[in-house]
Amino acid sequence: PLIQPPIMKALTTETERKIRMVQLRTVSKREKILFPVVLLLLVALLLPDAAPLLGMFCFGNLMRESGVVERLSDTVQNGLINIVTIFLGLSVGAKLVADKFLQPQTLGILLLGVVAFGIGTAAGVLMAKLLNLCSKNKINPLIGSAGVSAVPMAARVSNKVGLESDAQNFLLMHAMGPNVAGVIGSAIAAGVMLKYVLAM
Repeated sequence: PLIQPPIMKALTTETERKIRMVQLRTVSKREKILFPVVLLLLVALLLPDAAPLLGMFCFGNLMRESGVVERLSDTVQNGLINIVTIFLGLSVGAKLVADKFLQPQTLGILLLGVVAFGIGTAAGVLMAKLLNLCSKNKINPLIGSAGVSAVPMAARVSNKVGLESDAQNFLLMHAMGPNVAGVIGSAIAAGVMLKYVLAM
């Protein structure tokens, strides 16, 4: 909410921010079930280091879309995710001692993260503008900024900035596509980095 809006507004015009997205076709149940299976198979074959991370994403997606394990799916989406988030926060927070954290190397990593987030936002907006040059149906460049792996906040920011220009322009569902693609892309990028680091 702090980093993205200034970049989005600087790179788009008021007219571009008002572009309304067309309703996309309905995705069939078969496609929804095949997507996580095919994605996991491709990643496991081409990039095994990223398979465990993307495997969890695909497993959760498959549980929800199959509709067979409704009770498990509901538990994973609500109770379990909250418990895991609390324990993850506690375990990371317990190791976050000031003398270890406030070091030039750690602060440099944080700064690099902010810069990378800004570059990802700008690149997404510019790529959407580039696609508009050769696309019949115009794309609102604001949804390009959602292509970072901050789910669902980046999509919400795209929607919020869009609503500021046009109160009837709801971009949230359209922005969730690039948002999820950002998660998949960052997990694959992490797998590539792991592969090269472990090879050294």
